[in-house]
Amino acid sequence: MSLEQVRRDWTRLGAEDPLWAVLVEDGKRGGRWDVEEFLALGRKDVARSREDLARLGLPVRWHRVLDFGCGAGRLSQALAQHADEVVGVDVSAPMLDTARRLDRSGGRCTFLLTEHSDLREIGSGSVDLVYSERVLQHLPRPALESYVGEFLRVLRAGGVAVLHCPTRPQWTLRGVVWRTAPFPVVAWLQRRVLGYPAPMRMTGVPEQRMAALVTAAGGELLAALPMDERATNWRACRYVVRKAGG
Repeated sequence: MSLEQVRRDWTRLGAEDPLWAVLVEDGKRGGRWDVEEFLALGRKDVARSREDLARLGLPVRWHRVLDFGCGAGRLSQALAQHADEVVGVDVSAPMLDTARRLDRSGGRCTFLLTEHSDLREIGSGSVDLVYSERVLQHLPRPALESYVGEFLRVLRAGGVAVLHCPTRPQWTLRGVVWRTAPFPVVAWLQRRVLGYPAPMRMTGVPEQRMAALVTAAGGELLAALPMDERATNWRACRYVVRKAGG
């Protein structure tokens, strides 16, 4: 699957059911997410990450933040409570339309459409924090690995990235399907059996590979915090990365 196919799929998902596509949960399809509940979960996720950063002795307030794969903006808004400016980027124009419609940040959030395999819209060394959750997993492996380098590029010296990424499928029924079935089969099942508007790829990266990518891009892996995500049938980590210098 190409990055262009990912863009097409998420454009359709964003147009048909944006909040459910961001947080796939039973009983929430068809526009059934309550907006206040949806945004509150974003604040909860950011609060958890700030606690992790504080335990590592890292800043928990920032000047400029990049929310990569911002979707409907639930994390962008939560981050804006602790930042002067948040730039959310996404490949899906309908997702960004939803983010702008729901935005209550008082002008601290800006949402940009990215149509490239890099972050050319963001200047080198221009952000204090890169934040990405439930996004890298949907990219083809080459694009995922390339973006890790881009995150380090746009960070200022000493800046921090918080990156969520799956590592491997669990030994659940659906996890076994992810382990054994080629993606075209999974995509068919998602569309025809589960009724997804468009398929959602899942890509895992072993912890050792992520550490190597970070090091090669000039970063230091400070923590790999394990996450057991039964809802997605994958194991995952939230990585805390710091750019050299500063």
